[in-house]
Amino acid sequence: MLEAIIWNADPVLLSFGPLTVRWYGLAFAIGFIVGYNIVARMFKHEGAPEKWLGILLMYVMVATIVGARLGHVFFYEWDYYSAHQAEILKIWNGGLASHGGTIAIIIAVFIFSWCVSKKPASWTFDKLVIPTALVACLIRLGNLMNSEIYGAHTDLPWGFIFVRNGETLPAHPTQIYEAGCYLLLFFILMWMYWKKNCEERPWLITGVFFIGIFLPRFLIEYVKNVQVSSEYEMIARYGMNIGQMLSIPFVLLGVGLVVWAMVHPKEHWSFPDKFAEEIDSHHNKK
Repeated sequence: MLEAIIWNADPVLLSFGPLTVRWYGLAFAIGFIVGYNIVARMFKHEGAPEKWLGILLMYVMVATIVGARLGHVFFYEWDYYSAHQAEILKIWNGGLASHGGTIAIIIAVFIFSWCVSKKPASWTFDKLVIPTALVACLIRLGNLMNSEIYGAHTDLPWGFIFVRNGETLPAHPTQIYEAGCYLLLFFILMWMYWKKNCEERPWLITGVFFIGIFLPRFLIEYVKNVQVSSEYEMIARYGMNIGQMLSIPFVLLGVGLVVWAMVHPKEHWSFPDKFAEEIDSHHNKK
């Protein structure tokens, strides 16, 4: 029988005087770099203007950080932050919520679609969500390196003892559970796009993404530790915590998008190379 894993990873990868490089930040950066290249291949594959990609990346980066931070502030610890508003800006102290980041990204993509691409939002979403699944996986691995967001005590042989947090009993490594689910989802979405041409059914890839992200999140929450004390009352009353309640609408949205995509005819979005050249020529004349 396997023994529990002693986990005491240093969350700091490198230090240069006052400057530190943390595993969590590195995971975030790698996710954005890899994601950028994946979406770039999709843009090139469909002949879309390359300049759109940099604009989209800027929108998504700002939305992810601001949305995830505000999501944590408003959904989880508003009582504290309402009395310590200066602390909201101290993002380096931790406190990001994936649900808030998701909502902000949705808003950002709609703005991008209205103001930049002039295409239905589904065209952007069905590409963007694919690397987002990989980013979610990497972020959970960053949580593992921080020894945070882990589960309740377990007798299972793969339990982790998070020594850095003073734990002496093995706990569910829920970060690995979620990371594994999100990595599997990433490969499924890549297969749907590159092998099955599912982008021809608007919203299908996005719908599968929402189900694949938030259904595992909902289920894994049952073995995860309570993150903030205010959740105890909610669990006692509803049998669910905040993360689970926030996940339900996204799962239902995902199911709705999959059904919508399957009952509507296929569409093919093409951008001839000359279109991109005309865009460049127009801007050069200016």
